[in-house]
Amino acid sequence: MDVGADPGSAREWCAVAVARLDRDQPEAALEAARRAVEGGSPAGDAGAGGMSEWGYRIASLAFERLGRDAESVAAAEEAVRLAPGSWAARLRLGTALRRIPGRWKEAWVQAGRAARYAPEEPDPHVLVGDLSLLRGEYRQARAAYRQALRRLDDHPGARINLGLAFLRWERSRGHHDPAWPVDPRATGRARRALEAWSRQVRVLLAAALLAVAAVAAGAGLTGGARAGGGAVLAAVLVITFRQAHRVRLWAYVPAMLVRDAWLALSVAVTLAAVAAYVAALATLPGAVPALASGSAAALARSPWSGLAGLVLLNGAAVLVVRTLAEAWRGRPVRALAEFAAAGGDRTARRDTDVTLWLVAVRAWSVLAAVAGAALVLDDSRWSFAALAVPAALRWAYGRAGRTRRREPAGDRWLAAVTALLAAASLAFGAAAAARALELPDRFDRWAWQAGIGALVAVVAAYVTRSARAWWRGAPGPWRGSLAMCENCGRRLPGDVRAPVGLSGEVRRAIAGARGVVLAYADPTGPRALAVGSVGSVGPDGELRLIAADDAWQAAERDPRVAVFVGDPLDRRFWAEVRGIAIADAEADVLRVTPKHVVVGEYPGRHQGRVRPRDGRPAR
Repeated sequence: MDVGADPGSAREWCAVAVARLDRDQPEAALEAARRAVEGGSPAGDAGAGGMSEWGYRIASLAFERLGRDAESVAAAEEAVRLAPGSWAARLRLGTALRRIPGRWKEAWVQAGRAARYAPEEPDPHVLVGDLSLLRGEYRQARAAYRQALRRLDDHPGARINLGLAFLRWERSRGHHDPAWPVDPRATGRARRALEAWSRQVRVLLAAALLAVAAVAAGAGLTGGARAGGGAVLAAVLVITFRQAHRVRLWAYVPAMLVRDAWLALSVAVTLAAVAAYVAALATLPGAVPALASGSAAALARSPWSGLAGLVLLNGAAVLVVRTLAEAWRGRPVRALAEFAAAGGDRTARRDTDVTLWLVAVRAWSVLAAVAGAALVLDDSRWSFAALAVPAALRWAYGRAGRTRRREPAGDRWLAAVTALLAAASLAFGAAAAARALELPDRFDRWAWQAGIGALVAVVAAYVTRSARAWWRGAPGPWRGSLAMCENCGRRLPGDVRAPVGLSGEVRRAIAGARGVVLAYADPTGPRALAVGSVGSVGPDGELRLIAADDAWQAAERDPRVAVFVGDPLDRRFWAEVRGIAIADAEADVLRVTPKHVVVGEYPGRHQGRVRPRDGRPAR
């Protein structure tokens, strides 16, 4: 349809709005959706109100893309009110609610209803998977994404987010449970206060210990150094009380520490640093001779050195441990295969690069472990295991598929690190071969120096790449740069799909029918119930049936029903409306929202013909 034309009906206005959304014009799409809701044209048109539910859904998506989340939820709630049996309306409401703090449980309910109303559609299962992934329920998320991919194999959102589920991805607000009835900004402020307290205390203690050691070793004022170091503890108390005042959700802090292991580690390391600092002050007199002499061997034998190392180097140790732990979490090779199957989407390419960095960190840690084992055991033959690393890297790149091969220079730093890792592997392998062949020791020594140098170069390249990404605000080679797919790809989401309408002949048959049959399922199997007539037919095709109590109970168990009618004027004509039945206790009717309409003729002189009316083959 020409989006520049002036449509006359609500359905045409909705089609214009969808076309504008497809062109990434949310403001223009919102205006077209408003025209559809208001009546299709300035003068209005008959039956325009029937498209209001579709119009509200489109308006909700337009509001969402404009960042107006509260208005998006309001429009989606109106769509559900108008068509409570519409899976698309339930999906739209669930998608809008997931962006509102404290309303995750409501979004989960709507996603479950959408999947129940339309189990054959992929998008409700994707929403269920997204909500599970946000809470860290990876097994449930993987099951939901696989359900979606069985319906649509090339769904980009399901593919990319399934890869994140294999990686055990955590969003940046990992400390916050989306199901909590509190604003994540409040828990975020509490987390920042705890992080600030940890950082400030550790830096202060490290600087104070260096000053204490310098004064005690240089001037020999052990008593004054200890007194000054003890005064620093008062500053630690001031920092603690100041940051504790900013934490206003103490009831949620234990759960935050459970959900965010790195926040818990930061707090634990800070407490350990305080205890080590106090112990270092207490044992300072025994360490003064070693400090004054400057003897590294004497200082290493002193118990004070271990305490000082904990105070001074805890930040670097935590950073190294976190980098290695995040690299070894999840199944990156499976994730790379899913990203490659997403068809070269931009989000998939970004996640592929980050995942390959995680694989590179794994390879580095394996090489470091092999080199360490060979040095500790004083046997270079252990380094033969390093030769498996290039094969593992090649396998990972192969699983990444064409996404990486089409852009070989996408990340030059990654390519350089991969080459260095391969060089280190070959160097360690050469050292093992030199020892096995009993070559002169210099060959073994040269190979080891080359391998260790390559590993050090990998660390330098990783740090440089990380610093550049941090400075530019770009995605870095760390797990936090992984991105979840939300409405990625060129496919419009299913929650803006056009509703199923009823043709004039079907409406005539329903309005005049006296023999209406309602088919539904109960615990004993399929059942059919005769209904005297259809109470009314809404402008959008919604049927209102007066049915018995057993049909109401069956609809609560399984809302998928079918309504069969025959035309009293044309006795050969019949119609079947399959849809979702929702009990309306206030109006004392069953509201059936159509999903699929089939019309046909009873066999007579000619072969009977069945004509589907919603673009799907009759079944």
